[in-house]
Amino acid sequence: MAIGPIQLLKQANPGQRRTLLAAALGWMLDAFDAMLYALVLTYVMRDLGMSKATSGLLYTLTLLASGVGGLLFGFLADRIGRKRALMLSILTYSICSFASGLSTTVLMLAVFRFILGLGMGGEWNTGATLVAETWPDELRAKAIAIVQSSWAIGYALAALVAGIVLHYANWRMVFFVGILPALVTLWIRKDVPESQLWLDHHEATRPAIPGVVPQSDAGGSRTGVSALHDQVVLQSPAHDSFSLIFRTPYAKSTIVLLLLNFFGLFAWWGLFSWIPPYLSLPVAQGGRGFGIMGTTALLLVLNLFGMFPGYISFGWAADHLGRRKAFMLYLFAAALLVPVYAIARSQAVLLVLGAVVAFFGTGFFSGSGLIGSEIFPTHVRARALGFTYNGARALSSVAPWVIGRVGQAKGLSWAFYLCGAGFMFACLMATQLPETKGRALE
Repeated sequence: MAIGPIQLLKQANPGQRRTLLAAALGWMLDAFDAMLYALVLTYVMRDLGMSKATSGLLYTLTLLASGVGGLLFGFLADRIGRKRALMLSILTYSICSFASGLSTTVLMLAVFRFILGLGMGGEWNTGATLVAETWPDELRAKAIAIVQSSWAIGYALAALVAGIVLHYANWRMVFFVGILPALVTLWIRKDVPESQLWLDHHEATRPAIPGVVPQSDAGGSRTGVSALHDQVVLQSPAHDSFSLIFRTPYAKSTIVLLLLNFFGLFAWWGLFSWIPPYLSLPVAQGGRGFGIMGTTALLLVLNLFGMFPGYISFGWAADHLGRRKAFMLYLFAAALLVPVYAIARSQAVLLVLGAVVAFFGTGFFSGSGLIGSEIFPTHVRARALGFTYNGARALSSVAPWVIGRVGQAKGLSWAFYLCGAGFMFACLMATQLPETKGRALE
């Protein structure tokens, strides 16, 4: 029987609800800080004298750093716990968002955006792993979809804040607001539980303490946790290695998921990092000439009526159609719709079509953490998700720069056709994924 988000939360226990809220807040505020740059880009370009190509290059640096951050925080999450790594990632991107407002040169801004990217990349896989490991198999898809949907809320909140602050102040004040997510870590530290699955595995793989005699049964054989400890310690050199994800039976899935995320992220960042300046730039410069509040209104609709339901719906689609078919449906629809959006001119068409593009073109991301969590085992799950998602984000970091360069030469409308092609290639990759619906976590 299909259940809605409210019923889903009612079926969860308090600990599960808190992990879901922590991951959702982290991802929402990640979007908030990450998208502030796109929302003030027109003004930063003017004040710091940046071209479209240079502006895209700074976004590229942030995405490149997010790939590094995903791997780094993935290792940290597997070593020190999901909760601590999540807190550290939030602190990193919050502080660097504030610091971006202090930039007086392009180089300073580039350094702060690069470090922000490290935290931005680390939040996704730590939060997704925490939720995947604390929610039951039959609710996992919907729970992760709710987490992913919070990106749309963060983007919409960033658009609203940027619109209001820019009306009364300048772009520096917009970045200063980005420090607020750091406060969330105080609540996470106090009230959010660690993944019990990670705790059990961590306890089982702790090195033996010299001088401590393991427990044994009456016949002298070691039992319970002690026996499990021996088994895992003996096997850990072979199985607790990052290279496990490149071995049978995980190797094909690792490469396919990496490529799917790469093409999807190339299309997404190429499109959505340039939509705010695309809407606000004068028509003579390849934009659509909307003012601050007009752009803000369009972005709010795009996020709240496009991205948000797209993210949420994917979890239900994945449970009904299966993981692989849901991916294919969303990506194929996005590939067809982006070129149509690129040739649209009127505000009404941009409003409606933009929301539909956002629905399919962002909704599929709910499946990445879901299917990745179901493919990879506990002791490498966070780093595997970090590699397949944030590694792809690093590879796709050229997207804002490429779209900026093509937009400079031929116009942003023409450049968006490349994003449509990216969604189509991602759809082709989805056909090669394994079906993991109903699979219990190992």
